[in-house]
Amino acid sequence: MGSIASYFGNLCGGEKKQEEERYLRANDRPLNLSYRYANNAIKTSKYNIFTFLPLNLFEQFRRLANAYFLFLLILQLIPKISSLPWFTTAVPLTLVLLITAVKDARDDINRYKCDKQVNNRTVEVLIDGKLRKEKWMNVQVGDIIKLENNQFVTADLLLLSSSEPLNLVYVETTELDGESNLKVKQALTITGDIGSNIEALARFNGEVRSEPPNNRLDKFKGTLTVNKQVHSLDNSKVLLRGCTLRNTEWCFGLVIFGGPDTKLMQNSGKTTFKRTSIDHLTNILVLCIFVLLATMCTILAVGNAIWESRDGSVFTPFLPREPGVSTTLSPFLSFWSYVIALNMVVPISLYVSVEMIRLGNSFFIDWDRKMYYPKNDTPAQARTTTLNEELGQIKYIFSDKTGTLTQNIMAFNKCSINGNSYGELYDFAGQRVEITEKTERLDFSWNQLADPKFIFHDHSLLETVRGGNPEAQAFFRLLALCHTVMPEEKKEGQLNYQAQSPDEGALVTAARNFGFVFRSRTPETITIMEMGRKVVYDLVAVLDFNNVRKRMSVIVCSPEGKLTLYCKGADTIIYERLHPSCNKLMEDTTGHLNEYAGDGLRTLVLAYKDLEESYLEEWRQRHHEASTAMEEREERLDQLYEEIEKDLILLGATAVEDKLQDGVPQTIEQLAKADIKIWVLTGDKQETAENIGYSCNMLREEMKEVFIVAANTAEGVRGELQKARRKMCPDAAEEPSVVKARAGLFWLGKTETVEDEKVDGDYALIINGHSLAFALEKDLELELLRTACMCQAVICCRVTPLQKAQVVQLVKKYKQAVTLAIGDGANDVSMIKAAHIGVGISGQEGMQAVLSSDFSFAQFRYLQRLLLVHGRWSYLRMCKFLQYFFYKNFTFAFVHFWYSFFCGFSAQAVYDEWCITFYNLMYTALPILGLSLFDQDVNDRWSFQYPQLYSPGQLNKYFNKKIFVGCMLHSCYTSIILFFIPWAAMHNAVRDDGKEIADYYSFALLQANCVLIVMSIQICLDTCYWTSINQFFVWGSLAVYFAMTFTMNSNGMFVILTSTFPFIGTDRNSLNQPNVWLTMFLTCLLCLLPVVALRFILIQICPTINDKVRYKARKEVLPALAPHRRLPRRVSTRRSSYAFSHSRGYGDLVTSRRFLLKRPIRSRPALFIETDLPLAENQPQQYRTITEEPEESQSP
Repeated sequence: MGSIASYFGNLCGGEKKQEEERYLRANDRPLNLSYRYANNAIKTSKYNIFTFLPLNLFEQFRRLANAYFLFLLILQLIPKISSLPWFTTAVPLTLVLLITAVKDARDDINRYKCDKQVNNRTVEVLIDGKLRKEKWMNVQVGDIIKLENNQFVTADLLLLSSSEPLNLVYVETTELDGESNLKVKQALTITGDIGSNIEALARFNGEVRSEPPNNRLDKFKGTLTVNKQVHSLDNSKVLLRGCTLRNTEWCFGLVIFGGPDTKLMQNSGKTTFKRTSIDHLTNILVLCIFVLLATMCTILAVGNAIWESRDGSVFTPFLPREPGVSTTLSPFLSFWSYVIALNMVVPISLYVSVEMIRLGNSFFIDWDRKMYYPKNDTPAQARTTTLNEELGQIKYIFSDKTGTLTQNIMAFNKCSINGNSYGELYDFAGQRVEITEKTERLDFSWNQLADPKFIFHDHSLLETVRGGNPEAQAFFRLLALCHTVMPEEKKEGQLNYQAQSPDEGALVTAARNFGFVFRSRTPETITIMEMGRKVVYDLVAVLDFNNVRKRMSVIVCSPEGKLTLYCKGADTIIYERLHPSCNKLMEDTTGHLNEYAGDGLRTLVLAYKDLEESYLEEWRQRHHEASTAMEEREERLDQLYEEIEKDLILLGATAVEDKLQDGVPQTIEQLAKADIKIWVLTGDKQETAENIGYSCNMLREEMKEVFIVAANTAEGVRGELQKARRKMCPDAAEEPSVVKARAGLFWLGKTETVEDEKVDGDYALIINGHSLAFALEKDLELELLRTACMCQAVICCRVTPLQKAQVVQLVKKYKQAVTLAIGDGANDVSMIKAAHIGVGISGQEGMQAVLSSDFSFAQFRYLQRLLLVHGRWSYLRMCKFLQYFFYKNFTFAFVHFWYSFFCGFSAQAVYDEWCITFYNLMYTALPILGLSLFDQDVNDRWSFQYPQLYSPGQLNKYFNKKIFVGCMLHSCYTSIILFFIPWAAMHNAVRDDGKEIADYYSFALLQANCVLIVMSIQICLDTCYWTSINQFFVWGSLAVYFAMTFTMNSNGMFVILTSTFPFIGTDRNSLNQPNVWLTMFLTCLLCLLPVVALRFILIQICPTINDKVRYKARKEVLPALAPHRRLPRRVSTRRSSYAFSHSRGYGDLVTSRRFLLKRPIRSRPALFIETDLPLAENQPQQYRTITEEPEESQSP
């Protein structure tokens, strides 16, 4: 009843107060319903059976073009105004509305079905002491529910107990955040003791106070009060709706948030609607067309007034005026009559046609086998179908590094221990030996728990560890203890690790193979095998990783009672906390880090510290107080962590390799040739990103200079940026040249554009995170933009997700260029949403980037095909479509305009009414649709051979305001020829029998014939790539026109509907006259000959890049595939350090202070099935057509 009351309260306008705190009591529905919390039903559909028609029509008529044509239809129903039958507007408008309504209805029905399916799922709910099956929609806040293995989580739940040891549960969060790896949650001790005791659960009356509903997936703050004892709640105790229970027989949970209040639904807000630059331009042009229409109608209305005053009285005896229409009123009515007659200039079918073209080109992306990645069975996907042509105009690409340019599959490669470097091989002469697949691997058969997939080659490291070297053993002991990895032992000796990041998994696996095997953990212990000996460490505390700390630590107690803090993190962070006695060792380790940087490796520094028991007890007490605080919990914990992580003793450093994806250097090289600037925005250390930049061809040794901005103050950053700018362009003005202009619909918006400055030579800019923070401030952002845009490549290091979005928005704001952001992780989502085009890579970091993207695929190398082929073709097709569309509509309307001067400005139509009705719908629709779907200037192979073909799209050369004016002038010329040549030829002309040819009906038919033939030949001239479909559409449409004309002028139609089809026999009487055919031939020739001549002259005098490549394509065979070349690994002295970019670990979860359920490990389904990781084949991309006949045909 409470939910019903809530519903009607909201329906009647009762405003719900902003919730400041969520309070509930378990098993107390009356109390919880009194707070009017939302139930668990969801509704994402927009309509129902009663509201669909009015709401959908309301939404459609909010579009300017639809509202305008509705206004026209109303005018046509007024007899004194209308010069055309109502159906000439009603039929096109109805079809447009119907097509859009069907699409909207289909989408909403799908949403409704999904809602219904979810709401009708069943779950066991504890009601009146018994478990009952209930639909999800009937679950209320405060209910206790039971979930079983592989069930979806019903609502946002507080985990109470589970079937697993330690009350752990495993959840898959694919639907929530796209991550495919399992997450681990753990119940509180106080609730875990209840287990599956139904009576105890029914008596449970714990009270929860928590934060109000919000969209933060990674955070939760609250408390649980049981028996007057307050227990802290965080994200590790909560199961979120959208997760799936895995590898857990059962669990019980308390509903905290239901339905629209769940974090899943809070995150499903409306995505920003992206519109292309052509969309914005088209809206402005449509507004200009309205002005043009009003101007034309005003001119004709004035003409009507003059004609009525001079000649109108002469015609009054046999053309009497309408009752009540005087000479003064006639011009006013004439104005509105011409608004109806000339409505063809306003393109009602434009928007529907554009959407159909975009949808078709999106299918070509989905179907492209050359962008399909078979190893992961991942095809390319156009997730947004409204941005295709924007892909052909990209000027700036913003890319993540890890998982986007690199594979994000980590391998332990090298390490530095106590000043000695391991991982390289040397011959007897001391020369470095290259490691290949044939190089002998280490034999780990002595270790029965070793991972057989682990590969290492340096025998000296294994000998050092097995020889008992204390530093080496402490090094791997730290790797085995300092982590938040969760182990799964399917059966004795078969370990599987669940890690939060591939880096951490690689390090724990390395320790495992070198004799320090992480075996299991409990909330208070960690069990490892040290060189075959089982050692159990008491886990005192986990000082977890976060983006600010960039390190993690554990405090453990050995069986001998020795307390030790083990820490690993980024080198700059750890170095600040080392004991002064480590200075010499730090210098040696830094030298090794410099060597690892040359190989583009990701590094961590390891250190430890022995602790006193008395100090630790006092520290733990303060830690407990901070961890249970409701206010400033994280800040207080950070202060405690800073206090204890001091005076560390350095052990060494690890180096993990993250290889480049296949084809990345070649792709970046191709995109650079297309004049696309690439900026890398990464969370990694400067040196790592810099060396990856060299590896992937972004940075090149032949560049004049690579500027590094690393100042720690705003003035320092300003100075470094200005110094770089002055060196690149000494003559540039000190103040940027900012061009201000009006833009947008009705020119209400304002734009500021920083003009490009010419630079002699190639430069690059590298800026780190703290410098970027200053550079993005209001007074420095233009200086950053000027300097960065002068460079061919820009790398921003150690940046936060927010900074990534800010950089993208800065370029969008001041460069007025089209941007694309590409990434594969959740930290790239803000950047992907901020850019004009967002591309997600389905990689190792989950699917969050893909879910937020406009386009997605599996490998970075497919980006060049997406842009240089699909993007360029889509842009070219859309521009050709718009040029032809405006040309044919203006021509059709302008003929009306000229005819008005010869019909007394009476708004009489020059064409047959049915020709007007079907002109855009049938006669000219399919030919341009065929061109817009299949046309290509050159095939994909030539597009790759000459990336410069992409540049005109960046400059909007194919369709802009100048091109639009050209279309109007072309239409004006064509309309003059189409009207005056037939008029002059037919004026006073007679047939062989002496009768006149030029009656109104015959002249209208002649006009329509000429227009349709000229439009058909014009589309043939515009088509570069002919297919059978194009041929069928062009000649089929012309055939349909003549078939319809003969049918409507037939005796049969006249007999059936005499008033509707009065043109009886007109076609037969006209088309049997030779002078009619001669007139049609002359008219078409004069319309088209100048077009052919002008194009011929332009190609000869000033050919475009497209003309040159097309000429070359006709003369030469297809270019051969570019041979794959390996880029030599670069040697550098720049140090690299891994920025610790993985997400927060399981630190809080694994440090519960009580062993909850001591149960033996039993057999159950594996947490993960180990499979070979899909390394990309080191082979070049082969561009073959689907038909395997590249010489003869190409698929779009």
